Amino acid sequence: MGSNGTAIDLSTKYCGIKYPNPFVLASAPPTAYGSMIKRAFSLGWGGAVVKTLKPDDMEIVDVTPRFTTLKSNSGENIGFENMELVTKRPLSVWLKEIGEIKEEYPERVLIASMMADVRRESWQRLAKAAEEAGADALELNLSCPHGMPEKGIGAAVGQKPELTRMITSWVKDVARIPVIVKLTPNVTDIEPIAEAALEGGADGVAAINTVESMMGVDLDTLVPLPSVGGFSGYGGYSGSAVKPIGLRVVSQLAKTSLLPISGIGGISSWEHAVEYMLLGASNVQICTAVMLKGYGIINDLLKGLENYLVRKGFNSTQELIGLSLPRIIAHSDLDRSNLLKAEVKQEWCINCGLCVTVCQDAGYGAIAFSSNKTLVIDQEKCDGCSLCTHVCRRKALVMVPNEC
Repeated sequence: MGSNGTAIDLSTKYCGIKYPNPFVLASAPPTAYGSMIKRAFSLGWGGAVVKTLKPDDMEIVDVTPRFTTLKSNSGENIGFENMELVTKRPLSVWLKEIGEIKEEYPERVLIASMMADVRRESWQRLAKAAEEAGADALELNLSCPHGMPEKGIGAAVGQKPELTRMITSWVKDVARIPVIVKLTPNVTDIEPIAEAALEGGADGVAAINTVESMMGVDLDTLVPLPSVGGFSGYGGYSGSAVKPIGLRVVSQLAKTSLLPISGIGGISSWEHAVEYMLLGASNVQICTAVMLKGYGIINDLLKGLENYLVRKGFNSTQELIGLSLPRIIAHSDLDRSNLLKAEVKQEWCINCGLCVTVCQDAGYGAIAFSSNKTLVIDQEKCDGCSLCTHVCRRKALVMVPNEC
């Protein structure tokens, strides 16, 4: 129960649409078929964005393989590269499935992602068809970083404010449902792109799409990854490693744009989702975590979010949105007077010496072992950078106020 004695409300509003909860499947392989979306909705997902629709005369042929991962030293997948393109399925099939999904799950939000060549009639035809089929909103994919830009679409459009404005206005001319522009992070400054979307009439933005990337090279074959017949190309990077980029973009947009935001990028837990909402996202879209663990993660997402709201004294998800934004200020305005220094908790220290090494080689030479092999910090040399606390796996080093 919430602080006022009522049940916790996990619903949220985005572009005037009420979502039963803020967790939405992003347009990607997990939304490639209507049957998949139905299964996800049956498990509790609040919404889904269908895999990007396209005109039937746009030929799509995927390569194999088209995925590769970045792993931590322990073998955990922390980054994911994807070369998959938009849907290969006929538009008529998708339109039928959109209608079936909405009939079976009317309370869940279904968004039609779409992409077309730079012609008014192509975008408007898709928009009208998806709306008539029953989609709750339209998401304009102006941000795919691989394959499609070579055809002059995807990120090739979303990197140009004038094209973003024009295509958005084309769709708004015929759409009666909300129009969302999905933004690319592969730009120097995302704010002019969001402004162009607003000028074109967009009702909201979604950020971010994947980051253009090259995952690595096989050192035995010398072929970049993933190897497609001995060759490779650039793909879209997602997963936990891109969360800091997504959070930066969402917070920038929340502070400068008038449009509501759907937050995307590296979300794999309820904690990540709350971070996005605190920085201005009205809901969150998830892809890679589902690709690696399945739709069932929704149970932990819902339970974790509800428990967090209860613990913090909130009554609804809506109360979280943007709460942390006032705490983001210019670097020049950050406090320089509240000095912190490193301190060691001797009972936790196992004398591994890693902090000594990094402080000597990349810090201020403030940490050393004493003659009896205990860790000693020279407070005169310690500059408060906090590097030592981040390499200590035992959490034996902490930052405390300077007593001087």
